[in-house]
Amino acid sequence: MKEILKQLPQLAKDKHNENKKYFAKLKKKPPKNLDYVMQELHDEEFSRMDCLSCANCCKTTGPLFTNADIERISKHLKMKTQQFINTYLKVDEDNDYVLQEVPCTFLDAENYCLIYDVRPKACREYPHTDRKKFHKISDLTIKNTAICPAAYNIVEAIKKRLPK
Repeated sequence: MKEILKQLPQLAKDKHNENKKYFAKLKKKPPKNLDYVMQELHDEEFSRMDCLSCANCCKTTGPLFTNADIERISKHLKMKTQQFINTYLKVDEDNDYVLQEVPCTFLDAENYCLIYDVRPKACREYPHTDRKKFHKISDLTIKNTAICPAAYNIVEAIKKRLPK
């Protein structure tokens, strides 16, 4: 896994223009079965991928925290909401709550999430490759190919399955 993660940013960079063109065409005329195909590819990839052997998303990026996330997690940690915000979060340039630092504070040495049952919505849905109306998040998907080996593999698979 270490070797794959070392190569991934360059692989994603090499495919960036190709992926941009592919998704631009996909956006213009998304196939009716796109979400179904994406769900299938997502499920196939994650039947093989062990996120615990990777956790690159937790090590290199931080999720957005919604108000519901903040309330749920602070309650779980038995903290007041403002105390949780002050301890773990900051407001980014888009005025969203994000982690003060990465790797994620809640990631342990074995790549387990210490707040897994109450983790943010963004973490639960990552890498968003099974999201409805998938064609609307192409920029995010392309970005995630440099972080998540599964996202990279899914994008390569969709290009073969639904050539443009």
